[in-house]
Amino acid sequence: MSEKRIQTGENAGLDRRDFLKLGMAGIAGATALTLASASSGAVEKTATKARIVIVGAGAAGLAMAARLSERLDGATLTIIDDRARHLYQPGFTLIAAGLKPASYSISATGDYMPRDVNWVQDRVAEFDPESRKVITASGKPVPYDYLVVAAGIDLDYAAIDGMDVSRIGKDGLGSVYHSPEGAAATWNLMAQFAETGGDGVFLRPATEMKCAGAPLKYAFLTDDQLRRKGNRGKANLTYAAHNDALFSVPIVSEKTRMLFKDRGMKTVYHHVLQAIDPGRQRATFASPSGPVELPYDFINVIPPMRAAASVRNSALAWQDGPFAHDGWVEVNKGTLRHPRFANVFAVGDVAGVPKGKTAASIKFQVPVAVDHIVADIAGRDSDSVYGGYTSCPMITRYGRAMLVEFDFNNDLLPSFPRVIAPLEELWVTWVMKTIALKPTYVSMLRGKA
Repeated sequence: MSEKRIQTGENAGLDRRDFLKLGMAGIAGATALTLASASSGAVEKTATKARIVIVGAGAAGLAMAARLSERLDGATLTIIDDRARHLYQPGFTLIAAGLKPASYSISATGDYMPRDVNWVQDRVAEFDPESRKVITASGKPVPYDYLVVAAGIDLDYAAIDGMDVSRIGKDGLGSVYHSPEGAAATWNLMAQFAETGGDGVFLRPATEMKCAGAPLKYAFLTDDQLRRKGNRGKANLTYAAHNDALFSVPIVSEKTRMLFKDRGMKTVYHHVLQAIDPGRQRATFASPSGPVELPYDFINVIPPMRAAASVRNSALAWQDGPFAHDGWVEVNKGTLRHPRFANVFAVGDVAGVPKGKTAASIKFQVPVAVDHIVADIAGRDSDSVYGGYTSCPMITRYGRAMLVEFDFNNDLLPSFPRVIAPLEELWVTWVMKTIALKPTYVSMLRGKA
């Protein structure tokens, strides 16, 4: 298998003439947007002396900082985060598919930091919304007039009994989510598995999670890699769903179920990973009938995901309801404003909303939160609302993907209705995922998309 062959999309449903038409349509659309932006002129800034603290310098935090910097004049903007490197997490699947090196997803956080933002390279240990301040791990209090929580998500590998992240890449134990290096190690295992076959196990946790389509994508990619090596008949692939569906949007869940069935992939429902024995290569799942042990020669472990401990243990977390257990920040799902602390907002993975733990969601959340903060400072109301937009380029094989876009109501929201059918496996969607999305992501970090 060569990367060139994959990217030309053989038998992918679009010939070169079709692709050129799509390319021209995309160029025309981008040109129109550029001209519209240019004709609108620079956005008038709002003068203020407000102190705005952003907790987290991931995609959501950096995008917030960039947009607030553009909208406000005189504000004191502070980002608190101790991470020196920035990770393009949508690229992890591509690394684990053997298409990109680990370095593809790694850059420097400082490369995207606006010049007028004060970067405190520390982490927040305590939130004190009553006193309008946060306390860093080094004990420094940082007061604020407005707080934006963009603290991301914690991967709780420790919740899986026997899990040892140092063994990722060994003894059949893979985990795409761990890191770029973990994704690369998982690719090495998957490539070996495609040569030998055996039992492959795929799963997702019972918690909320970032990009819930990623576990499905990797099951599809492993199936296709086996087929490309001529060894699909040597492998048994099992996907363990945490509830009675494969995806939160019913029509997408059904489409995935049909594709799994067509490709001979077994699905078990209401199975949640509880423990793993790397030495014996056995995974234990909780199920309605009791513990179930599945053998594996290759497994892609997706850990439970929760808000950071400092958020979970703070007054900002949901106090009851479905988002309380894992500590997501309580916000109004439309405005992303905290209902009990009106000067607090949350964006990105840490926000306790029904959908929206993808980079695409951040693109739509951030302008809403920014508009409400600026309106507040200017003494007016904002009618900006986040409708739950979430996007998942669902890879279904090398060279094909479905562009799944939806909202809080599980309604499909196709961005290109006359070009890309949302449940069609298309080469152009694959090209968007593998080539076009990263430049858009970087533009988002800089507040330009």
